[in-house]
Amino acid sequence: MRFALSLVIIFASCLPVCADGLADAIKPFIDSHKGQVAVAVKNLATGESWSHNADNVMQTASLIKLAVMIEAYRQADSKTLDLGKTVTLTKDDKVQGSGILTSHFSDGASFPVRDAVRLMMVYSDNTATNLVLDQVGIKNVNATMAKLGFPETRINAKVFKGSTTSVDPERTKKYSLGSTTANDMVKLLELLHTETAASPESCKAMLGHMKACTDKDTVMRFLPAGTVVAHKGGATNQVRTNAAIVYVPDAAVKKKTVPVAVCVLTNENADQRWVIDNTGQVAIAKIGKAVYDHFSKK
Repeated sequence: MRFALSLVIIFASCLPVCADGLADAIKPFIDSHKGQVAVAVKNLATGESWSHNADNVMQTASLIKLAVMIEAYRQADSKTLDLGKTVTLTKDDKVQGSGILTSHFSDGASFPVRDAVRLMMVYSDNTATNLVLDQVGIKNVNATMAKLGFPETRINAKVFKGSTTSVDPERTKKYSLGSTTANDMVKLLELLHTETAASPESCKAMLGHMKACTDKDTVMRFLPAGTVVAHKGGATNQVRTNAAIVYVPDAAVKKKTVPVAVCVLTNENADQRWVIDNTGQVAIAKIGKAVYDHFSKK
């Protein structure tokens, strides 16, 4: 009997602290969205959390670039990659979609790998992503994610080069560029926050790139001006995603913030418009505001 009671106590202590009020705030946005939705939220200071379909494996679009960045910095920490190494842009490197390299840089432009990582995270630059993948290796990204405990967080190929660079054709067909779960992303954000995803210096640098992200149309959209957010998102016709650490004002201590990790994945969206009011983007924005309001009033 005493042994059974001990097991119950241990099990209870392992359960997340549930943010009950958060469910009431977020569920209407999930229920009204025409598409698949997964959400995970965790206050990284208190452990308070809430989730919905957070272990469902879903498409990431460019959100998977977060895993690529982590691999690059871990390789730099282990001295297997020099972030100061110069890479040279060629015509064959250039791919379509988000970013600035393809449209604004000339063939033959040279810059450090570190700058390619910045472009990948700040502008979600697809060409920069492929340049980084040339240095770190697609399979190495996936191996590291598995080692960290995230086997479903995988990148399948270079961006817009799935037919020639895929390391897993079946997953490429099913998930396109990459896959993850909302829980995986929140846990990765927590590893960055606790400076255990890589060295402390590397984690600080990575969060710096994410704080400079130029996407203001999703998780940051309805937040008060000046709110600090470290985030990365992704978008394809049927997909809108975002994973973020939102630094919410601490109601108890002025000029102090509380880090709250949130990931919203939307797949198979009915609204495939490339407009600011795309319903997937709006859902992410509204969930981000609900998270901010819940924790700022604590």
